[in-house]
Amino acid sequence: MDITTHRARITGPVSYRAGTGRKQTIPIGPCLVESVGGRCIDIIWGTRGQSSVALPVEEIEAAQDQGHLLLLD
Repeated sequence: MDITTHRARITGPVSYRAGTGRKQTIPIGPCLVESVGGRCIDIIWGTRGQSSVALPVEEIEAAQDQGHLLLLD
């Protein structure tokens, strides 16, 4: 299983459903984008990488197309 990690930046609203079912937004700022080869991609953020969410590839691509998620490498 290959894991691909990219440094990235959230520049606009990227939403997800929290464990409580409430809609939340990933904070603007630096993050990591990690792909394990499946249909979901992990977004990891926080000063120590303490927060993360798995989003479908389609949502990641839409965020990139809108300019809300920029890959830095």
